[in-house]
Amino acid sequence: MNVAPSDPEVVAPNFKRRLSGVTSTIIQLVPEHARRLSVAAFGPGLPAHLPKLGARDLLRLARPPAGRPFRIWHARRNVEMLPGILLRDLLRWPLRLVFTSASQRRHTRYTRWLIGRMDAVIATSSRTGAYLTVPHTVVTHGIDQTRFRPPSEGRAERRKALGLDPALKAVGCFGRIRHQKGTDLFVDAMIRLLADHGGWQGVVAGRTTGEHEGFEHDLKVRIDAAGLATRIRFVGEHRDIERWYGALDLFVAPQRWEGFGLTPLEAMSCGVPVVAADVGVFADAVPPVAGRIVPPDDLDALTEAIRPFLHDDALLGQAGAAALETALRDFPLEREAREIEAVYERLWSGKSAASTGVRR
Repeated sequence: MNVAPSDPEVVAPNFKRRLSGVTSTIIQLVPEHARRLSVAAFGPGLPAHLPKLGARDLLRLARPPAGRPFRIWHARRNVEMLPGILLRDLLRWPLRLVFTSASQRRHTRYTRWLIGRMDAVIATSSRTGAYLTVPHTVVTHGIDQTRFRPPSEGRAERRKALGLDPALKAVGCFGRIRHQKGTDLFVDAMIRLLADHGGWQGVVAGRTTGEHEGFEHDLKVRIDAAGLATRIRFVGEHRDIERWYGALDLFVAPQRWEGFGLTPLEAMSCGVPVVAADVGVFADAVPPVAGRIVPPDDLDALTEAIRPFLHDDALLGQAGAAALETALRDFPLEREAREIEAVYERLWSGKSAASTGVRR
């Protein structure tokens, strides 16, 4: 376990216990920021290796850190913005508040009020920024490419180690099991395709919460009825999901809606080509040489975009190489961290709100 710095300059709150895209972002960014800053996470559901503050450590935030006029509280959810506001405005603690928005929809009045109280705002894409009514800085996500990388032992060997059929290539869909994530679109596309492509298997990885158990059950019934129960597998949620990317030859991101969406970037960093719906930043992140982009909620388009990769090994290899090249060039984690740190530095140096965000 890493020891939290005794005098953190930056606090990254995480108030959601279950793994999510936001939590994954925090898990990746905190160690990267720690190369250059004194930073600590705060909240439940975080791995032991992260530098973290406990509840008893919060009183440290009542005074400024050594060498800085204030600490930065970097929130990524509503539930994390509000405590920062209370600590800064009611208790008068020396904090400045940064919020990262990934949402691509009109914010509620309450969320707009919270965002308006921030000292700086970051949008994860220009599309996200279009929904903000305050000045902001666009910083796209990056990926920890020491963690997400092509498997050294080969994909067939990785499949064997994970209990998949090593003789069959694998196409995967990772994320929470629910309608919004398009899991049903992936399953239906696989049912259409795998009967004619005996050398492939489908892998669905992700958590199913109680309210979506019926949705998952219905998908498994459809798979059984198609006689594909041994070739379309639900493997559950895994914190070492990078190992599962290494078992894939193709990744599918069929979401009906997405704020940003890390999974295609993670797949590309593992050298896996991507077929994705045109949501989040997928169209900007996945060039034609690295995969295909299709309209959201269009099963026919999704199926036909996947089909060529299942019977053309040359296309698969070329797209995988292009995916890796794109990820290494455009989405390194260090680039994201340094651009965020530039926002912090502008706050610490007293730059105008127009260059960092705005507090209302």
